[in-house]
Amino acid sequence: MIGLVAATAAGARGCERLAAAWPERTRRYEGGVRDALTRAFAECDQVVAFLATGAVVRLVAPLLVSKAADPGVVAVDEAHRHAVALLGGHAGGANALAREVGAVLGAEPVITTATDAVGLPGLDALPYPAEGDLAAVTRALLDGAPVALHADATWPLPPLPVTPAAPDDTAADRETSPAAPEHTPANAADTADTADPADTADTADTAAIGGGFALHVTDRVPDPAHPRSGHAVYVRPPSLVVGVGASRGVGAAEVVALVRRTLAESGLAGKSVTALATVDAKRDEPGIVAAAAEWGVPLLVFDAPSLAAVAVPNPSAAPLAAVGTPSVAEAAALLGAGRGGELVAQKRKSAMATAAVARRTPRGRLAVVGLGPGARDLMTPRAAAELRRASVVVGLDQYVDQVRDLLPPGMRVLESGLGAEEERARTAVAQARAGHAVALIGSGDAGVYAMASPALAEAADDIDVVGVPGVTAALAAAALLGAPLGHDHVAISLSDLHTPWEVIERRVRAAAEADLVVTFYNPRSRGRDWQLPKALSVLAGHRRPDTPVGVVHAASRPDERHAVTTLAELDPADVDMVTVVTVGNTATRTVAGRMVTPRGYRWQS
Repeated sequence: MIGLVAATAAGARGCERLAAAWPERTRRYEGGVRDALTRAFAECDQVVAFLATGAVVRLVAPLLVSKAADPGVVAVDEAHRHAVALLGGHAGGANALAREVGAVLGAEPVITTATDAVGLPGLDALPYPAEGDLAAVTRALLDGAPVALHADATWPLPPLPVTPAAPDDTAADRETSPAAPEHTPANAADTADTADPADTADTADTAAIGGGFALHVTDRVPDPAHPRSGHAVYVRPPSLVVGVGASRGVGAAEVVALVRRTLAESGLAGKSVTALATVDAKRDEPGIVAAAAEWGVPLLVFDAPSLAAVAVPNPSAAPLAAVGTPSVAEAAALLGAGRGGELVAQKRKSAMATAAVARRTPRGRLAVVGLGPGARDLMTPRAAAELRRASVVVGLDQYVDQVRDLLPPGMRVLESGLGAEEERARTAVAQARAGHAVALIGSGDAGVYAMASPALAEAADDIDVVGVPGVTAALAAAALLGAPLGHDHVAISLSDLHTPWEVIERRVRAAAEADLVVTFYNPRSRGRDWQLPKALSVLAGHRRPDTPVGVVHAASRPDERHAVTTLAELDPADVDMVTVVTVGNTATRTVAGRMVTPRGYRWQS
């Protein structure tokens, strides 16, 4: 929840605008400013205060607890010209909130976080939790000092200016084994018994002071017997699934303590736990349900026959008799980890519970991103965010040029020329399958005559796919022409490179007979100049010669031009491949030089 606080009438109007934009996300705090801000600070995840920054600083200073606990705070000036991310830029989400507030109010977001200022992802703002000496390693990244990357596997992270390092045999890089002996290293039991579930074995993650800098992407914790020198940050990928079995009536405290112990004895990080898993007969077992909630992860459940089909090292007659499978903890962990999962901690027992841990294979991420028709202000914020999140961008060279200034340092760019669409799609999917965060870019909307179709035809269920919609050329053109798409309409590509002309002509004829407004994509090129006249002649058989027609060249780009003419007067020679042609239906008319297709309401007739 976002708390809204104001001291003046102008501030109150700003609160009203934000509340109208985000009715489910905001809460107004009335009364005296000090009391209102104190209550909002205590009760909300984020706060927007329409006050001078100095006033906000003085009011919240006594309320500060810690970087992890404090809400993000944004201060907005009286004229709504600036939205200042004042507190909790990353951890509290104030940087992102300042951008959102700016978008609603027309204010300039003011963000002073060093990494954001230079286009680097913050280590505390990565998709996965990070721990260790974040301040020192962040300073090293900002100063251009060498930072070595140690990664157990490739995970879909944004680009960082780090140098991949060869694996070593020190603690964080050691292999964990499902057959590891059940012993407790020095201090591990104390850590497991006292730490918050998400912080298991954190005490082992601090690096000794020294000269080097390193970033470790791993679910393993350093061995206290072999302390590292230098400054290290550990990024914890969502790689571990803990399988849990239990007798009826087990308490949450016992389940949590067993999970902690299992992780600690196996040298595994609690922050990499992504789910608990069990048999469906235990889906409502209060102790297991409460343990998953305390850990802050979902509880996965599997039926007994599925669990029984999983080969495990430690089957048992007891669960077979009780719930119909010889293994719950180990089998549930492996099923939860999915295809390619491996058991990294065999079954451990307590009085009433069992636990085992499996490691997931990383899943890459493919974002298919529509950049819009060309103008930067018509590219969606979500598209820009996906570009910042990706470590690999794949696209047509001219589209890459449109966004090159948005690509962060360290980004790998794989660009190619016209005609290589299928190659780009295969490349993007292959990069995602290798574990990377990939942005496959195209103009307009990626799903409209663009890259989504060939990419998704290549992609299987072994990667995560995200679609990012964009403003299409048809919509950008329609906005310039007036309101030509006010009733039913259709888009048809006149390119016969992939579709036989007979099919295209049949679709044009059907649209003409159905009296649909028609937008033609790819209407004409140097080597393909007869299709547009042919399509127009088909439409002319069903529409008057004075039917309005809009012609838009390079919508939203520097060489944009547009005109409204008629079906009889349109000259196909004025049209090229970056032109969109929109032909009205029998009700479309020209009003003050603009195309208008009525919705069909009776009052308009």
